[in-house]
Amino acid sequence: MRIGIPKEVKEQEHRVAATPAGVTELSRSGHEVLVQSGAGQAIGFPDAAYAAAGARVVPDAASVYAADLIFKVKEPQACLLY
Repeated sequence: MRIGIPKEVKEQEHRVAATPAGVTELSRSGHEVLVQSGAGQAIGFPDAAYAAAGARVVPDAASVYAADLIFKVKEPQACLLY
């Protein structure tokens, strides 16, 4: 399966859906992982770390969103308990 990890675009959002260690595990499981360039830069994970972990670093979001499955961060939402 091709898994895409985009760079978050929301202001002040620096999280990334997978670390290089997570990419290693996904790659070992036979998945192709596409990481948008700069996705982990703000939190200390350069593109080279993702590439070394087995990801293919791609230049833009369009390339990531062509994957079968997208790993993305969304800020926590308030939930209603019934």
